Amino acid sequence: MTERAGSATRERLIAAAADLIAASPGEEVSLRAVCDAVGVKMPTLYHFFGSKQGLLDAVVDHGFDLYLGEKAATESSGDPIQDIRAGWDAHVAFGLSNPGFYTLMYGKVRPGHSPAAQARPSEILRGLTGRAAEQGRLAVPPDQAAAHVLVTNIGVTLRQIVLAEPDPELSRAVREGVIAAITATGGGQSEPLAAAIEIAAAHPETLGRTQTQLLIEWLATLNSARTH
Repeated sequence: MTERAGSATRERLIAAAADLIAASPGEEVSLRAVCDAVGVKMPTLYHFFGSKQGLLDAVVDHGFDLYLGEKAATESSGDPIQDIRAGWDAHVAFGLSNPGFYTLMYGKVRPGHSPAAQARPSEILRGLTGRAAEQGRLAVPPDQAAAHVLVTNIGVTLRQIVLAEPDPELSRAVREGVIAAITATGGGQSEPLAAAIEIAAAHPETLGRTQTQLLIEWLATLNSARTH
């Protein structure tokens, strides 16, 4: 088998496994069914992946590629907190549209093991919380803020998958609760400037994107000057 043919066979096996997972979310994947779909024997599958877990890990990587491809197609608002909101909604939407992939990506827990592909969306999120921290808009360290957002985002998504029922109101409420917690703008205890920043970020349609971003930058500068 040539290198090109081998690569094509490997990709076909991943695609076949992905199709079977998508067709029956939460059910075990039959390696024989994967091989039959591609027209190869079991030794060929083991040659490329070594084990069933090796195949599933490759499918997880494929799932993250799909997820990140969708995220890359989304234009940034220019505001990190608003981008966290948009990223949250995109995360939930991907999970509900791809429950088979999602449960493999985030629902199959092996103690002490974290798929390498999980690091990629986490890095994007940490980039956003890092920018928010630079603007003086976080009440917690950026890594902690990113962790808070990610774990609650996963929990909300898995809950909706388990119940097989979208719950946009729950997702929105939890999202805003987490953002309020990491920015300290909830419960009526927030600083006026910080609260104004988050109100502007949450409603860019009021002033328009450019004017909203300018307002946020001015308010962030004033807020930073007050806290230093």
